[in-house]
Amino acid sequence: MGNRMFVKICGITRPADAIAVIDAGADAIGLNFVPTSLRYIDLDVARTILSVVPDHFMTVGVFRDQSAEEVLEITSALGLDAAQLHGDEPPAFTAAVADGVETVIKAVAAESPSIDALSDHAADIVMLDAPNPGGGVPFDWRVVGDLVSKHKILLAGGLRPDNIAEAIRQVKPWGVDVASGVEVRPAQKDPEAIARFVAEARSRQPTQS
Repeated sequence: MGNRMFVKICGITRPADAIAVIDAGADAIGLNFVPTSLRYIDLDVARTILSVVPDHFMTVGVFRDQSAEEVLEITSALGLDAAQLHGDEPPAFTAAVADGVETVIKAVAAESPSIDALSDHAADIVMLDAPNPGGGVPFDWRVVGDLVSKHKILLAGGLRPDNIAEAIRQVKPWGVDVASGVEVRPAQKDPEAIARFVAEARSRQPTQS
């Protein structure tokens, strides 16, 4: 992908929203399997969504404090490309999931002490999220510091079409992730906002080859 900004739209709950994400030119969708989440979907809904997603498009299952067996069962049953782990999973858990899933994304709150232990995790990508995931409020981007030189950082937390350019300018992440920032109401995406978000993110590409 070179210097192309990776863009993931998370919390997809309807096939129409997945199509909007694909049409906008993003790279990945997130399907939320956390039962307490507003954007939770079951396997049947997930299959309906996945039926409109082309093979080359990255599909990510989102989990929080579920068993490794459940994570692997769901990702395998649906043929997902990646598992995103949002809980307090220890490194051994991440390693167990990594054995059965092509890509593991480990999510941590930006100012949490667990950032210091990131290198112990078998994570391909590190998501830096706000302390209240899905709350739509950005964290102080200055706290990221040199983490972007140590990990593939997927920046999340309160990103929107109108602040994504500044977020990328400040943080210089590998990729960006949005859920509530492109919704008309919880769990329902706005195709126009998705298109604007992707366009804004891609317009901030690094200029070096």
